[in-house]
Amino acid sequence: MTQPDATKAGIPSGVRDRFDKRGRVGEGGPVEDGPGRRTERRPRRDVVPWDVARALAHAVARPGAVVRRALDEADGCVLATPLVSPVAVPPVDRAAMDGYAVRGSGPWCVAGQVKAGTADPGELADGQATGIVTGAAVPAGATSVVRSEDAVVTGDRLDGPSENGRHIRRAGEECRPGDQLLPAGVVIDPAVLGLAATVGLNRLTVISPPTVAALVTGDELVRQGQSTPGRVRDAIGPMLPGLITRSGAKPIAAVRHLPDSLDQLLSALRETEADLVLVSGSSASGPADHLRPALKTLGADLIVDGVACRPGHPQALAQLPDGRLVVGLPGNPFAALVAFLTLGVAAITRMRGLPLPELTNIAVPGGIPCHPTSTRLVPVRLTAQGAVPVGHGGAAMLRGPATADALAVVAPGPAEAIAARLLPLDPGSRPWGG
Repeated sequence: MTQPDATKAGIPSGVRDRFDKRGRVGEGGPVEDGPGRRTERRPRRDVVPWDVARALAHAVARPGAVVRRALDEADGCVLATPLVSPVAVPPVDRAAMDGYAVRGSGPWCVAGQVKAGTADPGELADGQATGIVTGAAVPAGATSVVRSEDAVVTGDRLDGPSENGRHIRRAGEECRPGDQLLPAGVVIDPAVLGLAATVGLNRLTVISPPTVAALVTGDELVRQGQSTPGRVRDAIGPMLPGLITRSGAKPIAAVRHLPDSLDQLLSALRETEADLVLVSGSSASGPADHLRPALKTLGADLIVDGVACRPGHPQALAQLPDGRLVVGLPGNPFAALVAFLTLGVAAITRMRGLPLPELTNIAVPGGIPCHPTSTRLVPVRLTAQGAVPVGHGGAAMLRGPATADALAVVAPGPAEAIAARLLPLDPGSRPWGG
């Protein structure tokens, strides 16, 4: 668990400067109320650029504990130590094809059959051959394997093409004892699990994935049926479990729905034992937005208090005194998705022990209008010519992201962007070109 006095370690200097200027939740410097009037401690919102917010979320998080896990529990984890082979693979010379193991040049006299599980296949004399199956140990002295489809057998006589070493996997061909197969920091996928099994490992040393809890607030939300004039169907709750698991974290429980109540939010934040808590619908500054008062009551450090991006501006990141992180997601669905991809994914990435990936640049043939001061996150479809906006990218809309391949990260500027970076909509995917 991250400790409060370690939160600044490893933060890039430019990012650390912004971190050092931040106080606890609700703190603020002197502000002018009017001519000659100054009021202390008015809450301030020091909105940070999108890239800085992402870097802060990654920097403040800490990797999980190093643990040993069985192969069937390690998928999606990150290797904490290099994967080193304890054995040679294959351990002996093996047939790479069904056919006949032969010694010398043909024709050969066929004698016997080597089955897949044969421990001692014997030895071939010059001019001898024996039937063999793929993966079986070849007899001592064998110089090649003649494939079944190339073999011509007449009685006990075998004819066929023979090239020294052909279709034999030599001992240690894939690896030898002590070979480093993969470095630390590799995400374990099915191929990695298969490789670990190939070299005889039953467990791997991994970084324990972070646990995440999700709280969705709002008196107006309904979880079944359609929106009505006074009620809104919750679209954020159904998104969060998939986003959490796809980002490599572990949900500790089902999404929890709360009314607009400071007391209930405080209780939920105190009770959850997750490494990261997502709170949706309370991150703005309205009368029903209780996240910041709750964080202040709990003595949290507010690391990000608003991000200069559209949509997703009223997102927040805080650290509780015990080291747990809290990410505030806006109440609009697309804005909440952007906030999760910005702050949530960055924090989870560091908790998994991974670096913050750089985003690939792509051309925008038709151009995308820039915002003068904020980064725009625009749903786009990827084509051979570049990124093409799909529309429907308002803060409350999910139609655009649902039909897009990625989000174009459009830097602030005075005109239109003809290039942008790509932020994956699926937090489990690797950035294009990475």
